[in-house]
Amino acid sequence: MTNSARSKLLLIDGHSMAFRGFFALPVEKFATSTGVATNAVYGFLSMLITLLKEEQPSHVAVAFDAGSHTFRTEQYPEYKGTREKTPEEFKHQIPLIEEVLHSLGITTMSKDLIEADDIIATLSFEASQAGMDVLVCSGDRDTLQLVNDRVTVLYPRRGVSDLARMTPEAVYEKYQVTPEQYPDLAAMVGETSDNLPGVPGVGPKTAAKWLGQYGDLDSLLAHADEIGGKVGQSLRDHIDQVRLNRRLGQLLRDVELPAPVAELTIKPWDRAEIDQVLDSLQFRTLRERLFALDTNPANQEATTAGAGGVELVDLERTALAEWLAAASEPLGIAIEGNQLPVDPDVWLLALGRSDGEAVVVDFAQLRTEDEAVLRAWLADEAAAKTGHGVKGLLHALSSRDIELAGVVFDSQLAAYLAHPDQRTYDLPSLAMRYLGLDLTVTDNGGQGSLDLGDESQASALGADAVVLARLEQKQREELAGIDSLELLTDLELPVTWLLAVMERDGIAVDSSYLAELSKDFAAHAENSAQAAYQSIGHTVNLGSPKQLQTVLFDELGMPKTKKIKTGYTTDAAALADLYAKTGNDFLAHLLAYRDTTKLKQTVDGLIRSTASDGRIHTTFQQTVAATGRLSSTEPNLQNIPVRTEAGRQIRRAFVVGEGYETLLTADYSQIEMRIMAHLSGDTGLIEAFNSGEDLHNFVGSRVFSVAPADVSSSMRSKIKAMSYGLAYGLSAFGLSKQLNIEVAEARGLMTDYFERFGGVRDYLHTVVEEARVTGYTETILGRRRYLPDLTSDSRQRREMAERMALNAPIQGSAADIIKIAMLQVGAALAEEKLDSRLLLQVHDELIVEVAPGELERVTALVRGRMASAATLSVPLEVSVGVGASWLAASH
Repeated sequence: MTNSARSKLLLIDGHSMAFRGFFALPVEKFATSTGVATNAVYGFLSMLITLLKEEQPSHVAVAFDAGSHTFRTEQYPEYKGTREKTPEEFKHQIPLIEEVLHSLGITTMSKDLIEADDIIATLSFEASQAGMDVLVCSGDRDTLQLVNDRVTVLYPRRGVSDLARMTPEAVYEKYQVTPEQYPDLAAMVGETSDNLPGVPGVGPKTAAKWLGQYGDLDSLLAHADEIGGKVGQSLRDHIDQVRLNRRLGQLLRDVELPAPVAELTIKPWDRAEIDQVLDSLQFRTLRERLFALDTNPANQEATTAGAGGVELVDLERTALAEWLAAASEPLGIAIEGNQLPVDPDVWLLALGRSDGEAVVVDFAQLRTEDEAVLRAWLADEAAAKTGHGVKGLLHALSSRDIELAGVVFDSQLAAYLAHPDQRTYDLPSLAMRYLGLDLTVTDNGGQGSLDLGDESQASALGADAVVLARLEQKQREELAGIDSLELLTDLELPVTWLLAVMERDGIAVDSSYLAELSKDFAAHAENSAQAAYQSIGHTVNLGSPKQLQTVLFDELGMPKTKKIKTGYTTDAAALADLYAKTGNDFLAHLLAYRDTTKLKQTVDGLIRSTASDGRIHTTFQQTVAATGRLSSTEPNLQNIPVRTEAGRQIRRAFVVGEGYETLLTADYSQIEMRIMAHLSGDTGLIEAFNSGEDLHNFVGSRVFSVAPADVSSSMRSKIKAMSYGLAYGLSAFGLSKQLNIEVAEARGLMTDYFERFGGVRDYLHTVVEEARVTGYTETILGRRRYLPDLTSDSRQRREMAERMALNAPIQGSAADIIKIAMLQVGAALAEEKLDSRLLLQVHDELIVEVAPGELERVTALVRGRMASAATLSVPLEVSVGVGASWLAASH
């Protein structure tokens, strides 16, 4: 990676720089979708990329501490004894950093009883002796003793991005001593972070003056009697501590290591491996920065093969009909961005074959006969096609009044089924992972900088289409290997088609009512704000965490919440917990202000999202939730509260559209508990559902040993919380927080529950242990969720994976069942030739807009098709409601 004639070694103190990254970036903003904290990894990798780019080293190694027990603690047990306990969110990130470094071909080293600085010192000495330039990146000042004409220490001033270059001159300028003298100075001054006390009254200036006079510490101590005053006596009183400090501060330069400096060259990068690691961490921006540094010729060849190797077919010489007819495999189909082109008169569509041939057509210039051929082929069910994000493709084509049929594969959905916990499934990532091809950096400038009608755009779009054809072959094999191919072809792809129609139709809203509701929420928020000000006697910015910290913890003296970089957290969960403990009026008004403000933002979002046809057209997302559940954006209709009065007010705004008679809502009753009964085979739960009794009363009567009629509301709420909580991996601690009871009582409640419903206990244990062996969980339909952290050495990551293992089969099965229900309802409406239409799916609920005169048939159809969506050991019960609004149709 270096162009210099002389070799350059970069040495990094892994723990030191990882800690810098951890405290520089807020942990709450850097986590994977599965909840794994990644702020230290992100900060470390960002720093590494900058160093590789700016310094261009030829050799790199990262040293890590092997543990807190070292040869120094054996000599001085108090060494580093005052350091705070390592945060739980940090511990699991070191293995993640090591995984990233391994994928980059960068050597990592650690050694029992030895600190990372000693490894660095040994490598630094060896490299400088061999005539290499050395850069040491560390936040430990002890490394300053290594500085010489060949060795420079990069010492972080702030975070991991601002690094001071500590040369011999820089060390002297800052401390007035040479690098060789620095350990002598540190021995007298002490090092707080290492719990090494200095000589009282002796600071860096005094120590430097003495060293300037006597040369080194040994000479100084030999003449200690000559130093007068209090500081001289203080030095004499603490000579033993100074000698100990000096001995502990001396870095070893002869540690026996597994690899010599010559073997620390940066290895050629395997982009597919790097891509896979960064995908698991969900680092997209850093990946692009990293790959921009790659000069591996093999990867450059892959880039050329990915884009420049595409052969564009000249339709002036080759008949489009003949080219299409010759296709013996699904053709990749791509439109620029899968969105409407900027210019309605100029837009391109590409078709690609896996052999590298591609046709790129500009509809504005397409001959009439070729356009007819292309339209017929696109609408032909027998003409197999594959795309990426097919729903977007459907919208783009239908806006041109072009029909699309025969799509047999979607690379985005396929990647989601195979790797459901990733955050993004963009085409360049899939091209790299499956084909080793780079679509982000191409000979023609890259697809991110394409201009309409530009020749390079045609080439890049053709490359996309070719890649899609190749991906279909690779991904189809992958899905078949994990028994998930039918999930794509029989469930997810048909759901995509249905969702496209639902998005197109949208749902009507009462715009004037939404405007009034926004005003009401604004007024309530203002009233809450004024009440909050009055309770403390002055105004404050209720949106400022810093000002809230001052009010809560300084003025009101409330118990401290979780400590964060900027003080103490004032997030919603922490303040709700604080209010539960204190009942403080200011907190009550603050929480009310936040809740109402959030509701107003929701309503304002709905107003902005209302199209000119008076309807909201949300976008359903199939590849976001790892469990298989759908989500929605722009706006998110799945986060509107169901059980609160404010949520009900918002639902009242969704109304039946013009030309239709009413809205019908239908949802499953207690579907997750029914799935729990089916999967666990627990005879008690199965009996409860088959008997038709109220589930929570039935379970409560068993757990509390009372008659069903004697189950109190308090008993029922405890049973309900626990029953659903178990399906989400709820712990005794979590249950105690939810019910506001002692942990011991919650644990006892769970014990009593499991004694009566042993099948549930056995199932919950078995599903985790089986997943630990196989690496994944499965839904009733075989949807997999891979959980490699079940075998992690990190307790935090392992316990989080265990909760996911408990939750995924139940939530995922519920998601599969509601998707089947959607397809069956949609198909039945079409078969019966009814004008009623499915508009929304929100969690376990379907919303149908009913045409005049069709209510009775639609009600029976929806209820029957939803109830038959799956065959379980307990019946699927469907509740149906009808009304002029979403609220009125609730049940």
